[in-house]
Amino acid sequence: MNLLTASLAGGLIAVGVFGVIVGLRPTAQPPRERPTFKGHRLKFSSRTRTLLVVGVGLGVLGWMLTGWILALVIGPAATIGLPALLAAPPAATQIHRLEAMEEWTRSLAGVLTVGIGLEQALVATLRSTPAPINAEVGRLVARLRARWDTETALRAFADELDDATGDLIAANLILGARRRGAGLASVLEGLAESVATDVRARRQVEADRAKPRATARWVTLISASVLVVLALSGSYVEPYSSPVGQVILVVLLAAYVATLVWMRRMATGKPLPRFLEAQCDTAAAR
Repeated sequence: MNLLTASLAGGLIAVGVFGVIVGLRPTAQPPRERPTFKGHRLKFSSRTRTLLVVGVGLGVLGWMLTGWILALVIGPAATIGLPALLAAPPAATQIHRLEAMEEWTRSLAGVLTVGIGLEQALVATLRSTPAPINAEVGRLVARLRARWDTETALRAFADELDDATGDLIAANLILGARRRGAGLASVLEGLAESVATDVRARRQVEADRAKPRATARWVTLISASVLVVLALSGSYVEPYSSPVGQVILVVLLAAYVATLVWMRRMATGKPLPRFLEAQCDTAAAR
């Protein structure tokens, strides 16, 4: 087995590891910039293109300095994959959405205390709705203005929030729409307090999780720096220039990446299951 064959085999392994990383990333969270197909052309975000160009440049530089053909694959894979693995998980976005739900629920409770109907109160809160859920509340108000049944509109609202807390808020509003009795404002106030407590607890959990993530970033940065210095020194890493050495290097790097993936999956909490059934055909129920 010559050096070129071994390097190509190692490169394919690295690409496979990167594919596993991308496949294991959660997809139920708010969408990030990702490559999309338009027509028959692969379109990357500007950030991904920049990282890819930088990675290719680092890979070519590493190949020229060390003679490792594998560097042509390691450079782009590390430049694109490591930021995704070491970045903070989307829990911060979830917390912001929970805070927005809590603020909106409290605002709705305040509007209901003046004695107007539920539908009018929902419309009145649109102007003060926090940004993370402004689009969902806007569509809820649009449905109410289009003469949708209130319960159907609220169920569609819960489907768009796609969150257990959103289901809890929508369920209380649905009960309020059915019974049309007093006391909904106080119920929403209590619910807002409960959500605020949940937000504080999640912030504490994320603060505790941030410490090992910071440690992992520093360990990765130091390890990469040491690897670069050793690669430039020549003699110490000379065995890795052989075909077998290139394969061993890929195995070691893959094991390290697998550890980062494992750590990230452990630090990513699972969302609570929803309890409101999804609306299969909301248009038919208008």
